[in-house]
Amino acid sequence: MSGDHTRRIPPRALPVAMAVIAGALYATGSLLGWGGRAFIAWTEVAAAVAAAVSLLLSARRPAGPPADAAPGGLWRASWRWYGIAAAAWFAGALGSALSSAGDPGGRSALSLSVPDLFYLVALTSLVVGLVVPIRLPRDAGAWLRYAADTYVCACALFVLGWVALFGRLYHQSGESPSEFLLELLYPLIDIVFICGALPFVLGAARGRRRLAWMGYGALTAVAGADIVTTFVRLDGGRAADDPSDILRLAGLLLLLLVPWTGPAPEPDLPVDDIPADIAVDIAAADGEPDAADPAGERRGRMIGPGLAPAAVAAAAGLFIAGHSITGENGLEPGVSITAGSAALVLIARLAGLLRENDRLRRAVETGEEHFRALTESIDDAVLICDLDATVRYASAGALRTYHYAPDELLGRPLNEIVHPEDLPRVQDVFTEFLDDQAGTAAGRLADPRDALRVSCRVRAADGTWLPTESTVSWFTGSDGGPARLLVTTRDLSEQAALQRQVAHLTFHDGLTGLPNRSYFEERTREVLSRRPSAGAVAVVFVDLDGFTAVNDSEGHAAGDQVLSQAARRLRANVQSDDTVARWGGDEFAVLVQLPPDDRETRATVELAGRLLRVLSVDPYQVGDKHIVLTASVGIAFAGDDERPPDGGGSDAERRLRRTAADLLRNGDLAMARAKELGGGRVEVYAPHMHADVVRRLELGSDLQRALAEEQFAIEFQPVVELATSRVCGVEALLRWWRGGEAVPPEEFIGPAEESGLMIPLGGWVLREACREVARWRRDSWDIGLSVNFTGRQIAAPRFVESVAAVLAETGLPPHALTLEVREEVLVEDAGQNVARLSELRELGVRLAIDDFGTGYASLAYLGQLPVDIIKIDPSFVAGLGSDETLTLLTRTIVRLGSDLGLTVVAEGIERPEQLQALREMGCPRGQGFLVARPMAAGRVESLVRTNLEEHGRSSDVPLPLPG
Repeated sequence: MSGDHTRRIPPRALPVAMAVIAGALYATGSLLGWGGRAFIAWTEVAAAVAAAVSLLLSARRPAGPPADAAPGGLWRASWRWYGIAAAAWFAGALGSALSSAGDPGGRSALSLSVPDLFYLVALTSLVVGLVVPIRLPRDAGAWLRYAADTYVCACALFVLGWVALFGRLYHQSGESPSEFLLELLYPLIDIVFICGALPFVLGAARGRRRLAWMGYGALTAVAGADIVTTFVRLDGGRAADDPSDILRLAGLLLLLLVPWTGPAPEPDLPVDDIPADIAVDIAAADGEPDAADPAGERRGRMIGPGLAPAAVAAAAGLFIAGHSITGENGLEPGVSITAGSAALVLIARLAGLLRENDRLRRAVETGEEHFRALTESIDDAVLICDLDATVRYASAGALRTYHYAPDELLGRPLNEIVHPEDLPRVQDVFTEFLDDQAGTAAGRLADPRDALRVSCRVRAADGTWLPTESTVSWFTGSDGGPARLLVTTRDLSEQAALQRQVAHLTFHDGLTGLPNRSYFEERTREVLSRRPSAGAVAVVFVDLDGFTAVNDSEGHAAGDQVLSQAARRLRANVQSDDTVARWGGDEFAVLVQLPPDDRETRATVELAGRLLRVLSVDPYQVGDKHIVLTASVGIAFAGDDERPPDGGGSDAERRLRRTAADLLRNGDLAMARAKELGGGRVEVYAPHMHADVVRRLELGSDLQRALAEEQFAIEFQPVVELATSRVCGVEALLRWWRGGEAVPPEEFIGPAEESGLMIPLGGWVLREACREVARWRRDSWDIGLSVNFTGRQIAAPRFVESVAAVLAETGLPPHALTLEVREEVLVEDAGQNVARLSELRELGVRLAIDDFGTGYASLAYLGQLPVDIIKIDPSFVAGLGSDETLTLLTRTIVRLGSDLGLTVVAEGIERPEQLQALREMGCPRGQGFLVARPMAAGRVESLVRTNLEEHGRSSDVPLPLPG
């Protein structure tokens, strides 16, 4: 409990309490006469030196003792002047205490001493400390007003003091007016200082006012002490009867506490509650610099004492009149002159105020004229309403925009023209705005910048509802009437129409008018969030086969016509609650909602088949041409395991998004599968499709690293002459050992093609294989090398030059190299590919068609290609001896190759009866597992050496080959 109580005590409470206790003890001792005049004098010395040390030391440090009392440079300079004042007071008090005649109670202007000069320096330094943190005006008029106010205030206080106190003493003293005026020198100086310093104290910067008022309090206490001392002395009192030392000590204690109290938040005062930006504007208008010093600390500003001089002068006048009527004292000529001059100055000051008031009135009238002209010239509707929202003024813009006559709008409540659906909301925010302003006004003046923004629909004179945005703020006219409301309303009809157009363009395809991908994804999430009440959900993805050829041959304009016609066909063949969207390019997507029954799968498949037919059967009309295309269709269903979980929150939203994304991905995968299988068909998503794609992506990402880490290897499969079993060549085959596991070539060749790595990978295979075979040929082994090439490799820049460079580098003769390509490579881009292969053929490189019989090359076209070898596809060889058709086709290919002068190689020989059949057909060469399996270069070298040695001893070598 005690710890909590200690924490609740403010840090500045302790020094303040100690000062109060010390002051109370001193006042008690002074009144009771403890210690005599010496006690009073030396206590004053001690208080002055303590105040001087505290202020000067605090002014030297960036921060005062309390953590929260860290003023800037301006207020440290003020503290420094306070400290100089305390030090000067210490010097004067010390001199008075040491001097036998240094009794402060007997100090007189007729006998000025050195301590008196220090007292004057102390008062001057204290006033300078109040002025230092204030931004002084540069306008001469401001200084004239300041001088007039100070003079009136000082004269009024002098007259009050004379009539109340010093007039009687003047008659009793018998002194001349000049001598008695010198007796009053200290009070007169104090009155001038008090009146002159007041505008600087009132204008102290926010947060520093307490420090300024403490300094001003010290000045007032010293002034009061001088007045009391002078009165006691002139009245003939003793020094012991003078209680002014208590006031002086109070002033010194206030100075002592200045560094220990520090800045604190203060309530806003009406005389100085001006926002910083407005204060800067006022300063700029007066030709003054910004209110902040170079260090960024806010300065105060000089504020006139306002009604204070007039109030003091009025009190003085009433007091003088009362004394004159009662006849207690007559008015001395000096007092009359003083009062008369103050009255003249006050009249001049009032005349200036009247002129300023007239100028302000004209400025207000001009502002109202400008306001009216502005409201009449803008298109926004400007209304002035009572607090009950009754219209009292309507601008020409309001009448133009809403087509009302003035008598139809004036005097009419706004709630009659607000849409009924928007009215409750508008009334709520309007009432809240008024309540907030009423609560604000109870504590302080309402900020005129506070405004309410509200959007609602407003009825025009013709009955149409217009979307609007209104700003409601306070309006106070120059007539001093009650506060009203200024309503500025902007018609948002064009903006709303533009937003609808932008929204449509954002979520719809500009060519087909169908929803786009963003809309389709959002719609899918919406439908999935309503399951199971929405029934079964499926997506159907459609891709136009051969559409790229339409763009390439007929142009993109023709392609756009095809897409538009396809979109119309799709839209016409789905249910009204199904969503058809253009997914991108030549792809479309359909979101299907079906009732939850056993026929949902069949209905979706039937829909996909119907869409396939409408897109494929009828040709597309493009000008005078008819274009026939097919389509690839994929279907994916939102299964039970994809239901979004119950509950809300961000996790449920993320799971819903993931479910929708998975469904769309599955539909796209099914469509891609249909396209891979040749197009013109419907495929339903199966989980293995996603697994295949994931594995394909993983392989693609690992290929680059595998190439850098040399995870690839080359194996060679021997090719033999079937008649003699002699090895006449080898085929280089690429192998990938991924983490110690062999990856089948059919799995990574495709990703390598798609990623572009097939070009450097194929170059590496060609170089390594040529180097190995060239080494064997240097041992007098007459064997050739076959290397497979893809269409992308052949189409790569400088393909012919790279092959020639490898041959030159490895020393392999060009006629020993055979490039194997599939049939589609020679047919799909016959011009460029055939030209490049022909250039290699001119160098001596031989060309082979791989997997002949399964591709596009017709028998008639075969003679026109630059081909040396045809390799029979293993599917034909597999049917030898068991399938008469395949046997006949194989015999035909062998005979055709012989007639065209081409070398025929049979692939995939795995059984003896296949070998026997091929020998009977006269097929010259063959390869397969029965002949020899693919093997590393070292095993191939041993096999070839053994084969050639056995062939040297006997012309018939049995198969399979050893090794």
